Amino acid sequence: MENKFPFSDDNKRYHTWNYHLRHKFNSKVFKVSLNAGFTCPNIDGTKGYGGCTYCSDEGSGDFAGNPCEPLSIQFEKIKNNMHKKWPDAKYIAYFQARTNTYAPIDVLKKCYEEVLSFDNVVGLSIATRADCIDEEIADYLEELSKRTYLIVELGLQSTFDETGEKINRCHTYEDFLHGFNMLKQRNINVCVHLINGLPGETKDMMIENVRKVANLGVHSIKLHLLHVLKKTVMAKQLENNEFKLLELDEYVQIICDQLELIPENVIIQRITGDGDKEKLIGPLWSLKKFVVMNEIDKEMVRRNSYQGCKFRKSE
Repeated sequence: MENKFPFSDDNKRYHTWNYHLRHKFNSKVFKVSLNAGFTCPNIDGTKGYGGCTYCSDEGSGDFAGNPCEPLSIQFEKIKNNMHKKWPDAKYIAYFQARTNTYAPIDVLKKCYEEVLSFDNVVGLSIATRADCIDEEIADYLEELSKRTYLIVELGLQSTFDETGEKINRCHTYEDFLHGFNMLKQRNINVCVHLINGLPGETKDMMIENVRKVANLGVHSIKLHLLHVLKKTVMAKQLENNEFKLLELDEYVQIICDQLELIPENVIIQRITGDGDKEKLIGPLWSLKKFVVMNEIDKEMVRRNSYQGCKFRKSE
């Protein structure tokens, strides 16, 4: 069956991150994940303690660098390892672990400007929370966006406040919209991160999360599978049978339903996730990443479906 999806060079029926970068930079581009040693307002007591219930000690930066090392050393180590697979690639410096706008502006500038000075860095990706964006930071990010390819990745996880309370997120959907709009008003590229399979969320809720975000005019979306890791609050909740993990077939159906609701021009940076094999409790099927992605591809073909085929702009 011929693939007529406009943002694809292969069998993908959704707008992949790899497609976007290759067409923008005419080169392979990969992210170099860094850990600048920041914390979060739901860790340090500003809003709460302990962090999100699913977070490991690394704060979602399990594959980032060692925060005890300078950014330059972290960058070289991870870059050189990635170059074994892609020797001629360029780089996006990715501040991944915890909340990377949660620091004084002079600290942020020092970190961002340093990595932008490295050879062949073509962009900057900053993972943060929308409640950690203020006008001063937004103004600086706007200035940065005029000098480099900038993406601000906002961890939302769910649009439902009851879910946010369960996972100790310590901000509301309204808080998210406030921070998001500060960035959007400045024409800054925003990627929104959502997690499928959070405790208490039904399939309909997961679909609704995407329906809401799809109407915001985002640059890109990350759809992540919930990973339960050892030594987390969520690991204890799972052990106590407080919620169930998604099965592979459930996840595939949810992702395909979500892709159909996302405008075709929105980049899908992720449709599953990489779990640390040493820490992952479940779902263990997620370790077979290419199996998951192939099943999604096959289901889209079976449906004769494409990203955005059911998108409807809300009034």
